[in-house]
Amino acid sequence: MGSEGRAPWARESGAGSPWERWFARSTRRLPWRSTLAVAALQQIGGHYAALDQSGRVPLDSLARVLLAAGPAFLLIRHRHPRVAVFGTSLVTLLYLGGGYPYGPVFASVVIACFTAIVDGHRRAAWCAVGLLWAGHLLIAHWLYRWLPPGGDGPSAWNGEWAPTAWAVAVLVGSELVRLRREQWVRDRVERATAERRRADEERLRIARELHDVLAHSISVINVQAGVGLALLDEHPEQARAALTTIKAASKEALGEVRQVLDTLRTPGDAPRSPAPGLDRLPELAEQAADAGLTVDITTEGRRVALPPGTDLAAFRIVQEALTNIVRHSGSRTARVRLSYRPDALGLRVDDDGPATKAALPSGGRGLVGMRERAAALGGTVEAGPRPDGGFRVSVLLPLATPHQENP
Repeated sequence: MGSEGRAPWARESGAGSPWERWFARSTRRLPWRSTLAVAALQQIGGHYAALDQSGRVPLDSLARVLLAAGPAFLLIRHRHPRVAVFGTSLVTLLYLGGGYPYGPVFASVVIACFTAIVDGHRRAAWCAVGLLWAGHLLIAHWLYRWLPPGGDGPSAWNGEWAPTAWAVAVLVGSELVRLRREQWVRDRVERATAERRRADEERLRIARELHDVLAHSISVINVQAGVGLALLDEHPEQARAALTTIKAASKEALGEVRQVLDTLRTPGDAPRSPAPGLDRLPELAEQAADAGLTVDITTEGRRVALPPGTDLAAFRIVQEALTNIVRHSGSRTARVRLSYRPDALGLRVDDDGPATKAALPSGGRGLVGMRERAAALGGTVEAGPRPDGGFRVSVLLPLATPHQENP
């Protein structure tokens, strides 16, 4: 359609006065179609209802205006639901007071009441319908003497059950829809909150993995780089060995970082390599030995297969504990003890100290990461100085958490 067929304020963006632009936006947002449908229903339905109710006042110009005024209030039912429900109730009460035929005049009241209750304006809807019902009783049983049609008598009380039941049905039905809508909104908010929480947990898990991988490997690289620099001039062969260790440690770190980042790929993709577990402790001890730390590993109890999450957490905790010894302890020996129990796995990592000047105070990211990993599995971590000197990390990981029993 060309610009000739459109309203002047719609031909060009920003054209026309502010009032014209406001009117254009308002007309696009108002519920015109449903309002016109209700208006047609009341006009046509009222006409045919008058044919079967000869004792009532025939439809005249005032009746037609009232039948159109009720739907007119429906145009603002979403923006001003309280005004709409009281307005339609008042118009309907005037229609009944005029003695006009009963018919679909109540349609606008039903829609306005439904909209008000669903939007949360329950008190306004109940009050408006209550006033309409009370006004109907007054007209039908007392005010009929002074209102048209002439010679009309009081209505039968037993006939009031039908309109009362309809009013209650409309209110109750609207309340049920409101409750269902509120439940749907709550469910949607809870789902969004759960998705954000899962995303936060996933980011935290990836951050812990990257911290553990990089802290351990970089510690080894740092120590070996210092050894290489010290021996480069006088003992080049030993310096070459240190550089070889740096190359191997950096290669392994890159591989593990790549494995962690693989989890950010399309969901459902299988990881390219299995996650590390306690079966790699000997390899971890060799890396620590390259950094000048001798690791003694002992096992108590009958070794059993661990759940993947527990196995990974145990490996990372031992890895972080050894990394802290390399970085922050003057001890060149560490002892790792694994205790397999029927319902839990115990870990203990000891060193004889003393702490170096570069030691971090309690609460560093390494200890926090240990505690977070253990807490995610329902376990605990205790870390601190030993009474006889040195440092100890004690861990208890349950082997049957609710998450593992019901994946």
